[in-house]
Amino acid sequence: MTQSLPTVLEGIVTVYKGNGRKLGYPTANISSDTALPDGVYFGHVDLSDYRQRPALIFIGTPTTMGDTERRVETHVLDAEDRDYYGMRIKISVEKFHRENQTFASIDDLLIMMKADEVAGRTWARTVD
Repeated sequence: MTQSLPTVLEGIVTVYKGNGRKLGYPTANISSDTALPDGVYFGHVDLSDYRQRPALIFIGTPTTMGDTERRVETHVLDAEDRDYYGMRIKISVEKFHRENQTFASIDDLLIMMKADEVAGRTWARTVD
C-alpha cells in the first residue's frame, strides 16, 4: 500500500558516502521503510535550528552513484552545510516531483538536480 501525501518521515541522520556534499547538494540522510514510491519530492524539514525549511527530498537508491541501499536524502534549501549525524529529524513530504532514474553520467545527474532545485524553489514560493 502506498502512503499518501503529505506524510511525515522521521529518523536519525546517518552517515553514508557524502556524495550529495561532493555534488554541491549536501543532504541529511535517514533510513526509512516508507511505502512512498522512489523519486524526488518537495517538502519541509525540521532540522536543528532550521524549522520548517523548504527541502528537496530523494527517496530511493542512488544507483547513478553506485549505491545499493534505499534511503531518504533531504537537501535543505539555503541552509548552511553542517553535519547533523546522530540527530533526529522530521521530514514533511508534501509533493511528488518525478520518478527516480539512473543517469548515464554524473554531469547528466547534476543537470537534473539543478532542474529539480529550480522546480523545488518555485514550489516553495507557492506554499510558504
